[in-house]
This record gives sequence, C-alpha cells and structure tokens, in this order.
Amino acid sequence: MAMSTWALYPIEEIQYPDSDGKPVAESDFQFYPLIYAAAALRRYFQDRDDVYVAGNMFLYYEEGNPKAVVAPDVFVVLGAPKHKRFSYQLWREPKAPDFVLEITSRSTRSEDQGVKKGVYAFLGVQEYWQYDPTRDYLNPPLQGFRLVAGNYQRLPGRRLPGGGLALRSEVLGLELRLEGDELRFYDPITQQRLPNYEEAEEARRTAEESRREAEARAQQEAALRQAAETRLAELEAQLRALRGKG
Repeated sequence: MAMSTWALYPIEEIQYPDSDGKPVAESDFQFYPLIYAAAALRRYFQDRDDVYVAGNMFLYYEEGNPKAVVAPDVFVVLGAPKHKRFSYQLWREPKAPDFVLEITSRSTRSEDQGVKKGVYAFLGVQEYWQYDPTRDYLNPPLQGFRLVAGNYQRLPGRRLPGGGLALRSEVLGLELRLEGDELRFYDPITQQRLPNYEEAEEARRTAEESRREAEARAQQEAALRQAAETRLAELEAQLRALRGKG
C-alpha cells in the first residue's frame, strides 16, 4: 500500500508553517469586516482567560499532516487558554473552534461552501457563519449555520426596522446584525453594539476626558473645602481673642 510522503518522516521533524508565503490579497470589503469581527470579539471576551479569538490563522487538524489545514477568517474557541500562537494545532489544544466566520466572495465561494464547510463539520465546529459584503452570491448576504447531527442547518433570522437582518449566535451569546451592508455584533441584553476600533478609541478618549474632568473637579472642591476650613479656623481664633480681651 502506498504511503504518503509526510508519513515517511518522524512527527517531531514535520513543520507546520504559520504562513504560506503568499501575500494576503484582500479588498477593503473583506479586510475591514475581518478586522472588526476579530477585534470586537477580543474586546468582548477580554475578561475571560478561557476564550481564544483569532483571525486569519492556520488551523491544523491532523497531527503529522501539514496539508490538513484551513485558515478561518475569524474563529472563537470557548475553553481554550488565551495566549499568543503561531498557529492553532488541534492535537495540542483542548478542542476545536466553536464559532467560525468566513468573509466570503465569488472568488472563495467554492472553498467556503464546499471544502471548508465540510472540514468544519468534521471537526465539530458548532456554528459556521458566512458574510458576503459585496453581495456576490449570498442572499441574504449574512447567513449562520448550526451543526446538528453532523450537518449544518440554517439559523433563522429576523428583519430589523429599516430592512436590516439579525441572527443570534447561541455559541457567543451575541447577535450578528446586517445594517445596510455592514456586519455588526450586538449584545442582546444591553442592545449595545460591539464597537469598531474608531468607536472604541472614541469611547476610551471620552472616558479618559471624563476622568480628568472629574479629578479636576474633585481637586477644586478639595481646595475650596480647605480654604473654607482655613477661613473658619481664622474666624474662630479671632473670636477667641476678642473674648479673651473682654
């Protein structure tokens, strides 16, 4: 029986590259949603050490076979330690991803709908999501699937006022919404959307400015109290002096 080339070498000598050496050729339409999703989810789970979020990283799923690899645009693992990795090697990790999002297009359609989707189902990825920002072929352009008995079943969505679309991710406990042509994550409890980088920076600057203003007010109030106490002490001293003369 023929033996594959990679099996001829000891497992410890096999290399698992963290890059294929090719430039990342993404348009703005694919790049910005990818960056937003990865960064927003990292901020959302920043206080949890058992949630790992990655973007555009190689995921190796068969030890000894570096060709058994996929590169999800964004994935989330609930129950994996949060630390930096060159790649996600499944046999070294506690589990496969729970959530995968692909920013799809006509050029990646066959892979996203075929090979990748099959691999994710095989690995037990509980939710598989696709977002088509340029509306090349997906209708609606945001779709979510949940793994049921080894197959992906489409998640129901609801229309939003103004024509938007909302779908709930049970894995993340968040809503994915399509607002116009823009993908956004929402906390269904607070109804607040997860901010993008610019919004997060603006919120940080506003909070920092409010903190500085509060500190300045506190210092001013403390100075006024001190001045009032000093003046009161002076008046009491003058009053005692007058009484002593009487």
